[in-house]
Amino acid sequence: MQAQPDKPGKIIVFSAPSGAGKTTIVRRLMAALPDALSFSISACTRDRRGRAEIDGKDYHFLSVAEFQEKIRHDEFVEWEEVYEGAFYGTLKSEIERIWASGRHAILDVDVKGGLSIKQFYQDRALAVFVRPPSIEVLAQRLTARATDSTSSISSRVYKATFELAFEDKFDVAVVNDDLETAVAQAERLVRDFIGVPSGGGQSATALGQEHEPGVAPEPEATASVATSAPAKSVVSTAAAS
Repeated sequence: MQAQPDKPGKIIVFSAPSGAGKTTIVRRLMAALPDALSFSISACTRDRRGRAEIDGKDYHFLSVAEFQEKIRHDEFVEWEEVYEGAFYGTLKSEIERIWASGRHAILDVDVKGGLSIKQFYQDRALAVFVRPPSIEVLAQRLTARATDSTSSISSRVYKATFELAFEDKFDVAVVNDDLETAVAQAERLVRDFIGVPSGGGQSATALGQEHEPGVAPEPEATASVATSAPAKSVVSTAAAS
């Protein structure tokens, strides 16, 4: 069942250090709630990677001049120059497009972008921080991917140490120790936030038994999962089960 067009749309934003598993969780949520959620497509200035990427589907590909023009006209919810000449951002028009379709927007962005989106949309946004159980586990996951050099992994781990300090700025934190438990917890949070009861169709956890063709699942450790709300309480799902 789609979100009712006459009701205000909402935004769910997942942020995390690289390798914490936020992308996998978001994919599973979208598969479980296809009529309620729609992924917000980011804008960027980088070149397309081969012929596989499609403008308006993978990214909104813009020139640096076009991106800067949109900045001047205040068309972004958030944007960042990752390095010189490389811009990424979330267009306000993209969020409005999703809301006009009767769905809620779900985003997968970095920690800085997640906080900017929460600040902009306030109570209409649910900001979820996904964190690994430890920096050591995060480093192991990044190494297991076998897609980054040793120096790149070291840089990502260093950045993650900094990003973890912002966890309490988010509405809730999900510790991704066991992927299936983390996905189930994230699904409950999202369903509660957008008012979609559980039941009817497959859950995100059940859908996880089959990963997307051509998309390798992210390596994850196995143990317990905990969630925390800043300045409120810490709930251990392992202890509650």
